Amino acid sequence: MLPLLRKAKRMSCLLSQTLLPSSAANSVCNFKPTHSLIAPHHLLLPRLLGLRPKIGFLGSVRGMATKMDSIQQNPEAISYLNQKEAAEIDEILMGPLGFSVDQLMELAGLSVAAAIAEVYRPSEYSRVLTICGPGNNGGDGLVAARHLYHFGYKPFICYPKRTAKPLYDGLVTQLESLSVPFLSLEDLPKDLSDSFDILVDAIFGFSFHGSPRPPFDDLIQRLVSLKINGDTHQKSSAIISIDIPSGWHVEEGDLSGEGIKPDMLVSLTAPKLCAKRFSGSHHFLGGRFVPPSIRNKFKLQLPAYPGTSMCIRIGKPPKIDISSLRENYISPALLEEEVVADPFDQFQKWFDDAMAAGLKEPNAMALSTTGKDGKP
Repeated sequence: MLPLLRKAKRMSCLLSQTLLPSSAANSVCNFKPTHSLIAPHHLLLPRLLGLRPKIGFLGSVRGMATKMDSIQQNPEAISYLNQKEAAEIDEILMGPLGFSVDQLMELAGLSVAAAIAEVYRPSEYSRVLTICGPGNNGGDGLVAARHLYHFGYKPFICYPKRTAKPLYDGLVTQLESLSVPFLSLEDLPKDLSDSFDILVDAIFGFSFHGSPRPPFDDLIQRLVSLKINGDTHQKSSAIISIDIPSGWHVEEGDLSGEGIKPDMLVSLTAPKLCAKRFSGSHHFLGGRFVPPSIRNKFKLQLPAYPGTSMCIRIGKPPKIDISSLRENYISPALLEEEVVADPFDQFQKWFDDAMAAGLKEPNAMALSTTGKDGKP
């Protein structure tokens, strides 16, 4: 196994019940072939061989991930902002700290696109309609749509009330140069779920107050109706809200109980208080640009972003059906630099990931090589 991992071969993680053959069973302490290779909480094979688990890279990764894990287990460990604090942070970022609106918008939109790509693969959720409002939230949506295009999705834009400013004109021009369709209200199909796999709510942000007015009140209601009338036996369109589900109170959430119920919420900079009332499957934090001075001034508890990621999950990931694990865990290009040198450490890492995801059979995994054509 070790020489196998040291070569830059393409590998796929395929789900199967991994069993030792009878010959191996007789040579390793009479190990019974009906036992799984990986036992819960510990790798069984190294213990049978008398090997001590290595600390090395895996131990350091676990140490670095402690804070992130605590936030995933307990979202209350993260800071939540009220409306005044959110506005003040923006003012400081764009004032003494020297950030520009378009710079923050670019980072926010990229974070949203990255979060969407974390959960919804373009092979299954390719058609993305982004509904943009007239303010910065709408601008975030325009940026996200552009990045989604480059990620392999097919974006569409509904932008009924455009903002006549050079910044927004430029974002529109960038999308038009990519031949991204802009749909008028009249062009939108009656049932959005028939034509789109993902619906991005980029209508209102944390500065909005009051009741939505036309045409956004109708657009919000159409998003609401998808969850009321949706067929639970079929794949429905996923609703993603940027920072605030449009129509929600920024601090108290969905006051009427009849607002948008997004499947994913991508909080920006830090979650707003209303995010505590979010009950969807996927809550991400985006906007990897908060400097230490902001963290210290507002005493923010924010997770450490892993690697070069622009987003990070808040709270536990949803439980996955074991039947869908094969698709979710396939990696078509697992190369040497992407794995831990010790194969036992690598399988332990995958096992821990599967346990964290709440999978029913985290020990049922195997590793196989594939050729350039992707076949075993």
